[in-house]
Amino acid sequence: MTTTPPPGTRIVVRDAEWVVCRVDLLPDGGAQLTCTGVSELVREREAIFLTRLEDEIQVLDPATTALVTDTSPRFRRSLLYMESLLRRAVPNDACIRVARGAAMDEVPYQLDPARQALRQPRQRILIADDVGLGKTIEAGILVSELVARGRGRRILVVAVKSMLTQFQKEFWNRFAIPLTRLDSVGIQRVRRRIPSNHNPFHYHDRSIISIDTLKQDREYRTYLENAWWDIIVIDEAHNVAERATRSQRSRLAKRLCKRSDTLIMLSATPHDGKARSFASLMNMLDPTAIGDPDEFTEDDFRDKGLVIRRFKKDVREQVTQSFRDREIIRTRFPLSEPEEAANEAMLAVPVAGTSGKASRQLFSVTLEKALFSSPAACLETVRERKRKLGRKLDQGPRTERTAAIQRELEGLETLAVALEVIGPAHFAKYRALLRAIRGGEPFRWNARRTRDRLVIFSERLATLRWLREHLSTDLRLKPKQVALLHGGLADKDQQEMVEAFGNETTPLRLLLASDVASEGINLHHQCHRLIHFDIPWSLMVFAQRNGRVDRYGQRRDPQIVYLLAESAHSTVRGDARVLEVLIEKDQQAHKNIGDPSVFMNQHDVQAEEEVTRNAIAAGESARDFDAGLAPETNKGDELMALFLETPHAGADPSARTENARAQGVADLDGGQGGRRERSRDDAIPRSLYADDLAYCEAALEHLRDSNANLNYDVDWSSRTLTLDAPPDLRDRFRSVPPEIKPSDWRFVLTADREAMEEAIAESRRREADWPRVHHLWCLNPVLQWLNDRMLAAFGRHEAPVLAGVPGLGSDEAVVIVSGQVANRKGHPLVSVWLAISSRGTEPADLELFGDFAERVGLGRTSLPNPGAEVAMDGLLAVLPKAVELARLWVKDEVRAREARMEAQRDREIEALAQLHERRRATIAARRGDGGQLQIAGIVNWRADSELREVEEAFDDYARWVEDTMTVAGDPHISVVAVLTGRGRPNA
Repeated sequence: MTTTPPPGTRIVVRDAEWVVCRVDLLPDGGAQLTCTGVSELVREREAIFLTRLEDEIQVLDPATTALVTDTSPRFRRSLLYMESLLRRAVPNDACIRVARGAAMDEVPYQLDPARQALRQPRQRILIADDVGLGKTIEAGILVSELVARGRGRRILVVAVKSMLTQFQKEFWNRFAIPLTRLDSVGIQRVRRRIPSNHNPFHYHDRSIISIDTLKQDREYRTYLENAWWDIIVIDEAHNVAERATRSQRSRLAKRLCKRSDTLIMLSATPHDGKARSFASLMNMLDPTAIGDPDEFTEDDFRDKGLVIRRFKKDVREQVTQSFRDREIIRTRFPLSEPEEAANEAMLAVPVAGTSGKASRQLFSVTLEKALFSSPAACLETVRERKRKLGRKLDQGPRTERTAAIQRELEGLETLAVALEVIGPAHFAKYRALLRAIRGGEPFRWNARRTRDRLVIFSERLATLRWLREHLSTDLRLKPKQVALLHGGLADKDQQEMVEAFGNETTPLRLLLASDVASEGINLHHQCHRLIHFDIPWSLMVFAQRNGRVDRYGQRRDPQIVYLLAESAHSTVRGDARVLEVLIEKDQQAHKNIGDPSVFMNQHDVQAEEEVTRNAIAAGESARDFDAGLAPETNKGDELMALFLETPHAGADPSARTENARAQGVADLDGGQGGRRERSRDDAIPRSLYADDLAYCEAALEHLRDSNANLNYDVDWSSRTLTLDAPPDLRDRFRSVPPEIKPSDWRFVLTADREAMEEAIAESRRREADWPRVHHLWCLNPVLQWLNDRMLAAFGRHEAPVLAGVPGLGSDEAVVIVSGQVANRKGHPLVSVWLAISSRGTEPADLELFGDFAERVGLGRTSLPNPGAEVAMDGLLAVLPKAVELARLWVKDEVRAREARMEAQRDREIEALAQLHERRRATIAARRGDGGQLQIAGIVNWRADSELREVEEAFDDYARWVEDTMTVAGDPHISVVAVLTGRGRPNA
């Protein structure tokens, strides 16, 4: 065997016949073939063969296929067999093939990232949509399309700790893609099951893990560099960008990006405004994208399609029923006398080593920010400062600086005394919080209502701990009704807390959250009320926090509460007014602009906080601060304008579809389980069954009639399939997450999208928070098991004959063949089904199978089987000629495609060479030519190291271009079936 057989090919290995179900290329240059047995001894068994280890893998000659007359009622056996092959056919276009069948509301903008990625040579994209638009769903759409194309057997998702379970549920509930959670407990479980020298990443094909778990263990570097995935997804990808220094997360992400053809990054805050930081993400997606990471232009990104970004304002007309109107409540209150005294003491602290207004830049503003949070937070800051100053006093003799430190310590002690007397009764913001929660201003919160949950944000852990202690008493909350979520918790604890907050049956009612909860997690399932106990100093934090409850899928109007203190002290009052400006800017961005970062033009939380801190330290008025944040002063945000394009934002869905059709990537109605059109570049026809449920019912009925011991029920009124799993189906679920498997092995699957949505909602009202019902669609492992069973409907090197088909000519015979041509990576470049008609022994006509099926009503109308027998000699004489005609047709298609690919390959290689030279020149310019020898040596070492990385990246990409755009071998032709008319001569 000189080439790798594509899926659907019949092969003989170890004297048994198998159907190739999937092909995975291996680093050693060989391939892994996942096959289903066809011949008697291996029928319905699954096996994996490595082409490098097998002495002989024989691809069966389609011209010698044995023909078997189908005597089953209405040709059921043949139609099921043909359908199973259709569902194995691998698309090779940019159409949305399957995702419309997922358990989700179809929203046009969520399909755009998949369209954009599928149009590229390889699927590497940053989905940078705004908070709450559904980036996880968008990633699932693209992943499901790639799985349907045979490019998603091994999947790795990297997420923040609190997001693991949420991401895992979304992928399973909506796309039937199981991800095994490798949190701190899960990875230890794997290590106990495998030998110590085995790679834990080879144990599960589809996994989700925290990047913090990965970076903690040096062993993972070796494991990662020796593992390969089809798809890697990195959530909250801004966390892995290179900042001033290369963090552990960034180094880890750079290793990961080399271990997969497909890389999907998700982030609502995709860059920090610095070219090098954003370039680091782009170079992870495409290491040849940017020649100089400090200075790049539009030419570096032309036609690469690496980024897509939209805001709520861009897509609002598409989801009018899904985004609720946000209600903003500002609760004002005067400070108490003890608090005013604390403010006086805070402003009077003389910071050692500084004078005048500059002192506020060092520490005074930090004290004020802590006091804005709570006396407890400020007291913590005071004590930490005193400890640091005390160590300085212990380190040296008494000097003028020592005297300054002593004065600051005295001021801090005065402040500490003032803070310690502020109890709950004198803490005005806390009293305002209690009124907001229980007093009807602005709402009356009742902890007894299961769906009236509340989240309170503060950036200070000391504040959150103080609130937990006092709110538990004043609101009469039981210990299990209040929880504190912060970054110091273990990943398992964070996940369980988030899941409990979204589950209606749990007692948790009040979530006190630090800003670790502002990234990614869904808090909107049982909650629509959020209180900012602290006013953030960053507009990006505003968007992240509010996006936890104001997001796609929220069914109630979000209520956002800000607690605003009114101080009698002019300085404190002015500083508080500066923070109110940020509230106004957040609202302005939400309603009219979309991206709040345009006001500060920093694109980084710490940098935005620094802008606010500097304004307060400089004594700016709220009016001056507001004027400095006008969006028209930030027109120079070239990075956003150039690279975060929104090609489809706000476009009319019909116009988008017409544009897609014009590019040869027409959308397809339905999925592999429904009827669909054919795209210009692809000739795989629609399904032969009305939908997945109809196919399942026919297949299960066939198995039961074939003496298979199956217990199942199909309820068409609820569009539900119930199936007791037989042993071979249970085997399929050995490596999936245990939460997915039914405890009694009775699967309940629904093809009704609304029923699945209700099942997901119902799971949040039960103790077991995974749905009891699973989504029935083409990617579900149950349906894939059933599909494999149907592949074995006919024996070794056999194809069915459907004799006496209405709609065919009296002496007509039609040979159905499939043809595929793959590239060096095993991905199909041409995949087609053809119908070749003959009268007598000579082929007379060739047409696409989809056109033929429409013409004769195959799968669309019931075909009675008259039980006729045909003269096999005549059909066998036609077979070789039909196969040769199909082979010539496919070769013509390949030649046409090769011409296009060759031109594209030449353009890619030429652009690659130019960019390579620019990159080398940029690195060479940084080499040290003089100055201190030691510094020059370090600079040169770094330059040489970077140059080696660049050479490796460009070599890898050049090989990838060659492998992807080069045809490997001759077409693989398979005989699917033969159909004859009623007048065809009998045997």
